[in-house]
Amino acid sequence: MIEKEQLHTKTDYEHYHFSALELVKYLGQALALCIIVDYLFYKNIWVLLFMIPVPIFYLRWCRKRLIHQRKKALNYQFKDALTSLSVAVGAGYSVESAVKSCVRDLERLYAKGTDILEEFRYIENQLHLSVPLEELFLDLGERSHVEDIENFASVFCTAKRTGGDMNKVIQKVARMLGDKIDVKQEIETTLAAKKSEQTIMSLMPVGIILYLQLTSPDFLSVLYGNAFGTVAMTVCLGIYMTAYWLGRKIVDIEV
Repeated sequence: MIEKEQLHTKTDYEHYHFSALELVKYLGQALALCIIVDYLFYKNIWVLLFMIPVPIFYLRWCRKRLIHQRKKALNYQFKDALTSLSVAVGAGYSVESAVKSCVRDLERLYAKGTDILEEFRYIENQLHLSVPLEELFLDLGERSHVEDIENFASVFCTAKRTGGDMNKVIQKVARMLGDKIDVKQEIETTLAAKKSEQTIMSLMPVGIILYLQLTSPDFLSVLYGNAFGTVAMTVCLGIYMTAYWLGRKIVDIEV
């Protein structure tokens, strides 16, 4: 049990390791993507040989997306943990005792295995071994690569070592972090419709090509099976991918 906990709590959130099920899932998605692209733009089975690197790049993209989602979830979860700490410290607990109270609160909020819960369980266990709390928060901030957690750890460490009012420090940081996350959530809610529109617009060219192939196959036949058609469709595919990438960049706003 201890070895499992140590393994989890020393996770570097800038890295992500696929499980066997996830690996099969994303490789299957990559293969399906290659087949769809070949069917819509080339209709040449030999083109699939040139798409062998696609699954590698797709896995990298999936890993980057999962890392981003995990870090964002950890950031939101840390807001709840900080709020619990603030309440406990405000009730008269020492910061170390407040961590124990925070773990109990997180157990009621989150399922077993949630990152923030396991992290605070680890911090609680390390406090029993007389590890300074500021070092544990600094370690969490360094491994999380989340700006808000890194900033809190830095402020907490400075206040702890200089004898600052920990109650005010934690309450102020909790309020500032909460306001920032609320702004993030408002932006995400506002952009949710725009992201849906962007997804629909991205699928329209694919839908048009598929519709023409099913209803008027002779109309597009000149673009398949010859060098000119291959070049033309490759240019179209490049433009489509660039437009999709730009669309995602526009609707992805970081606060």
